[in-house]
This record gives sequence, structure tokens and C-alpha cells, in this order.
Amino acid sequence: MQMTDDTLDKIKTLLATIKEKSPFYAQKYASLDPRDVQDQASFEQLPLTTKDDLRNAYPLGLAAVPPEQITRIHSSSGTTGTPVIIPYTARDVEDWSLMFARCYEMAGITKHDRIHITPGYGLWTAGIGFQLGAERMGAMAIPMGPGNTDKQLQMMMDLGSTVLGATSSYALLLAEEIARRGIGDRIQLRKGVIGSERWGDRMRRRIADELGVELHDIYGLTEIYGPGIGINCEADEAMHVWDDYLYFEIIDPATGALLPDGESGELVITTLVKEGAPLIRYRTHDLTSFVPGPCPCGSPYPRIERLVGRSDDMIKVKGINIFPAHIEEALAATTHASSEYQVMIDHLDGKDIMTVFFETGATGADRVQAQKELKGIIRAKLSLSVVPKAVDLGDLPRSEKKTKRIFDNRY
Repeated sequence: MQMTDDTLDKIKTLLATIKEKSPFYAQKYASLDPRDVQDQASFEQLPLTTKDDLRNAYPLGLAAVPPEQITRIHSSSGTTGTPVIIPYTARDVEDWSLMFARCYEMAGITKHDRIHITPGYGLWTAGIGFQLGAERMGAMAIPMGPGNTDKQLQMMMDLGSTVLGATSSYALLLAEEIARRGIGDRIQLRKGVIGSERWGDRMRRRIADELGVELHDIYGLTEIYGPGIGINCEADEAMHVWDDYLYFEIIDPATGALLPDGESGELVITTLVKEGAPLIRYRTHDLTSFVPGPCPCGSPYPRIERLVGRSDDMIKVKGINIFPAHIEEALAATTHASSEYQVMIDHLDGKDIMTVFFETGATGADRVQAQKELKGIIRAKLSLSVVPKAVDLGDLPRSEKKTKRIFDNRY
């Protein structure tokens, strides 16, 4: 992405005092002077920031303001290793609420909507982010949080919820439960704002069809405010991102080299005005590409493609690199296959065995044919032989948060 003069000015302002304000960057930039950055080329020479860097700063080493200016902390949702603690100032929270409200507006949501919020609250940024945006816009927030599906559906009917905020996994669970109970005519949802995890086209169609809603991908991560830093508009599937608050780059995940617009790689983000924990050239591990040209909606904000996965989600089986997107694409091309799947990788008798469980409503010969078809598609796409196992609809686990789909049992 070409850096504008306004962006460069914001970056130079940030870098002018970053070592004095932040012990984290004083150490990271010990051997260089960030004030020497005067153009895009010199900015691109600054070292990348990683999640391990942030973990090493635990608990509040990332803070770039005095403790009395920190009004809130959040933590990333990962379950392994030292947690990442992100401090926020009052301005950070205000900026985040504005960005999230902008997401709602980009999705065609108004102050007359009733936003049913199912992501978790607490240290995780998801639930409170959905609520901040709703309150900033003046819409009715229904802060349910996850779980208790009976109560979720009752409140959805009684309060006339028109927008669902959820992970794709929980949106699917709710859609299936609404269909099972035959209460679709009592549900008034018209939009779904879905985030937190990658989801394939077949899952997207199932949720949209069963809920009768228009779906929007919302993007964000705790390290960079939280959800609400980008969303797709009503005209296009690519996500608009807010380049007045953030600067975006895309790199080769293996080498760190910058990639040209249109080429897929790992998204790197720099916060331009964040006070509590500014991040400079932060590696998100999310894989996407810039979308060139103007959007049909007329918005001037740049776009990135829907995420295709994460660079750290890659697994290697028999020397072949595999991403969840590969399995989802194969399922989308398989007759009778549903969106839900689970992959088990085992090492037996000296060789790797990859079993792909997938749900289907087919029985008998159609089920057998679906297994053969999936096996053939994966072999053609990846040059990899797998063991396909068809199971009934609803047999694989559903989650109120993110669904774990790939289990590597070799180690």
C-alpha cells in the first residue's frame, strides 16, 4: 500500500517520542533512531514486531503512557503461552468505538437496529467491541455473551433482534437450532456480523440461508484495538480497512519481504494514533491481499480480501503444506458435503495418515460417492491421499467460540 503524506506525518509523530514513552520500544530500537524515518522506504527498514515480543513484555511492558492514563486492559484470546496484555487509554477506547460504529454503518446497520451480541466479554475484546460500536451509533445493544442457547433464542424472539454478532461457529449453531425448532418465522434478523475465525463459502451460504440474513465479515485482533478495524460493505466481499487509524503492509511470511498489491501474503499493521500500546509493523499472521481499484460502493477506504487463513495455521503432511482453506475449498466442490469438517493427522506404522471427517445429509451410495469425490478433489488439488469419513449432519462438535478443526496427533 502506498503511504500517503498524512500517514507519513502520523508515523513520524509516533516515532519521534516512541523510545522515550515506551520501554518496550526503547529496548527494541536500542541500536537505531526511529526519528531517522523520513519516508516510506526508511519506515519499511524498521524491524517487524511479533507476538513473542508482546509476550515478553508481560504484564504491562507495552504501556507507552503512565499507569494513571490506562483506563482498561484486554488480553488476546489465545490459550497457550504467556498472555498478551494490551493497555488502553480513554482515547483508545473512543477511537475503537468510532471504528466499530463505522463498521456497522458500512454494513448498512443503523441506530434503529437491535444488535444481538453473542461473543464473549471480559478480557477478550469481542463482546465489548460489538457493544461499544452499537452504543456509539445509538443502536440497541443486547449484550448476551456466549452460551445458554435457549435464552439466546428466547431473547432474540422477544426483543426482535435484527442484527446478530457472533463467531461463525456459534452463528451456525444458532441457525441449526432455529431450523430444528421451527421458529424461523419468529426471528427478525436481517444482518449477521461475523468475526473471530476464518469460515468457508459453504458455511457462509448455510448460515445466510438458514438465518435469512446478509452476512458481513468483520476484522480485528486484540493487539490492534479488537474487532472493528475492517468490514466488507454491501457491494463487495472484500473488507474495507480504516487507513486513517492504521497503516497496512503485506509481506512474504517466509522472508518478511514486502509484496506488491494483489499478491497474497501476511498482513502487517502499524497503529497510527494508539496511545496505550502503539504497535509498529506488527505481524498479524493473517493471510490476505490488497484489492486494487475503487469499490463499487464508492467508499475511499482501501480493501483487503477476505482472510484465507493464518500463516501459523499451516501444517505439513508428507512434505505438503496444507491450510484449512484447502479443505474448505475441497468440501465446497464435493457433492452432498456440508460445511462442517474435522481433520485428524496421525503417524502410524511409519507414515502420516490424514483423516478428513465431514458432515453430509446423504446416505447409501450417495454418501459413498461423496467420500470418493472428496478424496479425488484433495488428491488433485494437493497431490495428497487422505482418508475421507462421512458422518451425519450435526455429528461433529459445535462451539460457542472458535471451532478447532485440525488435530495433529503426531507430536
